[in-house]
Amino acid sequence: QVQLVESGGGLVQAGASLRLSCAASGRTFSNNVMGWFRQAPGKEREFVAAINWSGPPTWYGDSVKGRYTISRDNAKNTVTLQMNSLKPEDTAVYYCAARTGPWSFPAVLLTTAYAYWGQGTQVTVST
Repeated sequence: QVQLVESGGGLVQAGASLRLSCAASGRTFSNNVMGWFRQAPGKEREFVAAINWSGPPTWYGDSVKGRYTISRDNAKNTVTLQMNSLKPEDTAVYYCAARTGPWSFPAVLLTTAYAYWGQGTQVTVST
């Protein structure tokens, strides 16, 4: 019983930065994982980043490694995705997701391993 609400999406130029937030409500265990996924029209949902709800480690998809940073603020029940050096190929609907299981691989990389999803927020990067 978790509700997730993303915010912070928008339209930006290539090279710009954007910061997405995910507000979570409901029961959260210290070892719950939070993830960010993205989906462009006609494409499968893609893993972006994951973080243990209580702290490190973090993990990033190859396409965003070095450009994106996932973080969390447990006091505020929020997860943040800082996106830098944005590229047109980053254009997608970005979804926040909560996993009820532990931090383990490959589970945290998989859409099917997350039980709760936000409504998504659109990120558009223009050329």
